[in-house]
Amino acid sequence: MPDFKIRKISITSEEIFHDGGPPPGIPRRRAAALALVSNPFAGRFEPNLQPAMDDLKPLGMLLTEKLIAALGGDVGAIDGYGKGAIVGSAGEIEHGALWHVPGGYAMRERLAATKAIVPSAMKVGGFGSSLDIPLGHTNAAYVRSHFDAMTVSIPDGPRPDEILYCIAMSCGPRIHSRMGGLEASHVKGEDGLR
Repeated sequence: MPDFKIRKISITSEEIFHDGGPPPGIPRRRAAALALVSNPFAGRFEPNLQPAMDDLKPLGMLLTEKLIAALGGDVGAIDGYGKGAIVGSAGEIEHGALWHVPGGYAMRERLAATKAIVPSAMKVGGFGSSLDIPLGHTNAAYVRSHFDAMTVSIPDGPRPDEILYCIAMSCGPRIHSRMGGLEASHVKGEDGLR
């Protein structure tokens, strides 16, 4: 059983009051929860990584709970999500892919209607690297108003033998969304697309 020791957790949140146009009635909120953990596979090739996803499930739930709390605790207000990972330089991109199930399913388990795929980004990066976590609507991938990204980083990581795992959530569409397409109010929630 690999050990992903947590060195640090960081929560960042934003309230967006306008984006150059008129302020909306309610600011848009988005937040990210990040964890710097040790990489038990750093510096070596491990042919069978998949069992380690189970070891990361508690971290996925921990970050999900912290993120929901940072957004006010109302899971019904959260309608956007995404996830990502930055693997330190002694690791490989597949160590970031370990986060697909633990990060994505933890959010899907706690949030209301979540038929849509959880957008994801990952990379191998050096000390202080940043990552743009893609955000999409939780219930329908074609909702253009929720296409977004949140840039995250932790200045002192990931170290070469660490991984930065992160999840992000948002409440509401982009502030001045006006690109048409499927509106959130018209989502059928049948297939995760529309």
